[in-house]
Amino acid sequence: MESLSEVEVGPCRSSRFLRPLRVHYTQNGIRKEWDFMKTHDSVSVLIYHTTRECFVLVKQFRPAVYMCECARQGKMPTVDAMSLDTDPQSRVPVQLLPASSGITYELCAGIVDKPGLSLEEIAKEEVQEECGYRVPVENLQKITSYRSGVGVTGSKHTMFYVEVSDDMHVGTDGGIPEEGELIEVVHIPLKDWQTFVFNECIPKTAGVNFAFMWFHDRIIPRLRDSKCLVSSS
Repeated sequence: MESLSEVEVGPCRSSRFLRPLRVHYTQNGIRKEWDFMKTHDSVSVLIYHTTRECFVLVKQFRPAVYMCECARQGKMPTVDAMSLDTDPQSRVPVQLLPASSGITYELCAGIVDKPGLSLEEIAKEEVQEECGYRVPVENLQKITSYRSGVGVTGSKHTMFYVEVSDDMHVGTDGGIPEEGELIEVVHIPLKDWQTFVFNECIPKTAGVNFAFMWFHDRIIPRLRDSKCLVSSS
């Protein structure tokens, strides 16, 4: 995951996951337009390991995060070098940053792209594929849903919560290599959740922070009442 070389960037004319569009509309008598990206809705799952008293997260390299960091540090080619008028096969080398610049800690998650499956069923599949735990669909508790990327995508994201234990670990984790996934499963002790959330040196998504705070507000009181919590939090 930490080895990175031959990074190049070029135009994207088609994608399995994204489609750039422009909407034209009239609002309060004023004609406007807005560029947006058509993409899939998504799900994520906050996984709490009850016997180890820790959260199960995934850690992976995100090219978009990496390229944004390259741009922030002035190492990304100019927009003109990647215009849609250029050869679709053309690529411009990018000045390398350490691969760690694109690595983030996230909740187990996936896109909603399987017709016929409920959001809970998709979340269940992601938990097993990415983290190796087989969880019953009925054990998934919906936390909330919200809009993400409201300025660019406006897609709907639904977050779930589930508890696991060692006996539920049934297979290989790490995602699906055939789909380009390279995922490392990490365990964050419950007692360290606040340090993790507020440490800006640990790259993470807003969803992780929200989920941890939700857990502290909604789940910890139940665990304390049932005397299922050993460590302090």
